[in-house]
Amino acid sequence: MKLPDANPADVFDPLRPRLLRIAYRMLGIVAEAEDVVQEAYLRWHQTDRAAVRDAEAVLVRTVTRLCLDVLKSARVQREQYVGTWLPEPIVETVEGDDLTLTLMMALERLSPLERAAFLLHDVFGMDFDEVAKAIDRDPAACRQLASRARSHVREARPRFPVSEGQGRELASAFFTASRSGDVNALQALLAQDVITYSDGGGRTKAALNPIYGAEKTLRLLDGLFQHSGLALSKLVYEGAIDGLPAFVTLEADGVLQTTALAIEEGRIVAIYVTRNPDKLHSIRRAVGEDAT
Repeated sequence: MKLPDANPADVFDPLRPRLLRIAYRMLGIVAEAEDVVQEAYLRWHQTDRAAVRDAEAVLVRTVTRLCLDVLKSARVQREQYVGTWLPEPIVETVEGDDLTLTLMMALERLSPLERAAFLLHDVFGMDFDEVAKAIDRDPAACRQLASRARSHVREARPRFPVSEGQGRELASAFFTASRSGDVNALQALLAQDVITYSDGGGRTKAALNPIYGAEKTLRLLDGLFQHSGLALSKLVYEGAIDGLPAFVTLEADGVLQTTALAIEEGRIVAIYVTRNPDKLHSIRRAVGEDAT
């Protein structure tokens, strides 16, 4: 059945949250996702809507193809990025969407088409015929793309995920120990092969490369406590960021910072710290006045 030629926003606005989630999962940057969705809205205005049978399918297809175009240039930009690139952290809870920051980083290693096929099919529940139309490939090719992506993602999924309550407890314990300089407490929280990632984007102080192992991570945290005023951190949010236990702090140097933790078997296996102010606009909006 064809759609009536109604106000474009009447059809588009109810779909906007889903389109934004798709674009964000594809791109990892909120502003880029918002730009893509806005461009899709402008194109929807110019579409012969009376001839459209399935508005959602058309709009998902438009957003996906726009994201693929962005990713082509984003690859070059990220190769030139100063230090470690992390997806933009957001406070988001979507039921049934278990694509955490850890898994989004695994998707960064995929080709844009692999990423699109996996997200559209495995995360957003589209069948392969729909995926094929969205990325302009045949269904068999889409199955292969998603399968390759799935194998990478499977390696990144936690083997023993923690409950939300345990995650919050460990995040709170990590905040307390790191801001009090309690090295023994920190050591008890960290897995031996923990990896620490810091994203300052060249805008703020941050480790340029990942820090591997508990010993080096402890030295880093102790150094920050001794020389960087870590004890003066102001806690402004505790909860989940991109599906991981996390907290947001206003640091002594005035920088807003997010810290998200990947946890397995009761130990922290990865620490994701984002300090690049260009990536914290949505976090600042979410936590409000406490971020200043």
